[in-house]
Amino acid sequence: MKISSRFRSVAAAVIAAAGISFAGSAHADSGTISFSVYKAAFFVGGSGGEGTLTFHGRRYPISVGGISGGLAFGASKTYFHGAVRHIRSARDVAGVYGAAGGGGAVGKGAQVIVMTNDKGAQLELSGKQVGLQVNADLSGIAITVK
Repeated sequence: MKISSRFRSVAAAVIAAAGISFAGSAHADSGTISFSVYKAAFFVGGSGGEGTLTFHGRRYPISVGGISGGLAFGASKTYFHGAVRHIRSARDVAGVYGAAGGGGAVGKGAQVIVMTNDKGAQLELSGKQVGLQVNADLSGIAITVK
C-alpha cells in the first residue's frame, strides 16, 4: 500500500513535534485545562470546541479546532480535563498540538493523550467520549486563548 506524500509530511511533523526539547522549562509553571470537542470524520475529520484554562488562579476561555487524517469515521463529543505543564504564561498554551493514535467509542468511551506545542507547553489529558467513533489516525488541534 502506498502512503501519500501529504500523509508522510503530516507524520513527520507530528514526530518532530513530539521530540521538542524541554530545555529552559525548569522555571516554568503548570495549570489545568478542560474543554469539550465535537469531532466528525470520514477518513478526513474536523473538530471544534471550547473550554477553560486555569493558571495562577485565573480562568481564561479557550477555543479548540483541529483536523485528522487516516482511518477515521463517525461522530463524537469528548470532554477533556487535565494538566498543562511547562508554561510561563497563559498565552504559552496557544498553538498547534499534534498526536498519533487510535481508539474508538460506541456509546461511551475514554481517551488519554499527551501532546506538546512548539512553545514546549505539554497537555496531559484524559477524556470521556460519547458517540460512535473509530480511528487510527494522525491528528492536530489548535488552541487559542481568547
